[in-house]
Amino acid sequence: MKTILVSAVALIDKDGRILIAKRPDGKSMAGLWEFPGGKVELGETPEQALVRELSEELGIKTWNSCLAPLTFASHAYEDFHLLMPLFVCRKWEGIVIPKEEQELKWVYSNELKNYPMPPADKPLIPILRDWI
Repeated sequence: MKTILVSAVALIDKDGRILIAKRPDGKSMAGLWEFPGGKVELGETPEQALVRELSEELGIKTWNSCLAPLTFASHAYEDFHLLMPLFVCRKWEGIVIPKEEQELKWVYSNELKNYPMPPADKPLIPILRDWI
């Protein structure tokens, strides 16, 4: 089974809310909510992938030094195994804008359980809730 490395981030605003994005129609797991991020490309570190993805998907700029590793998910899907480090970020430049037609929401950590998420993301919820 192929292992795919995806990097994700819990962007936390000044009010302590976390940004989640709804997967758009036409993508796998459409309609589920997830933490922003994406696949780590060949030659990239997980941090570099997040800096790139946040610029491409949300129009914001951050730096490797602003990404703090918190935990990771390891989940076997039917066709692949997902390994996903989750970082926390509280500092970025710019206004968060959905650049890929995804719906975005800022939610408190205790509200995350109310949003349907991919199986790999679900175990991250209590960790974030306890950490924030």
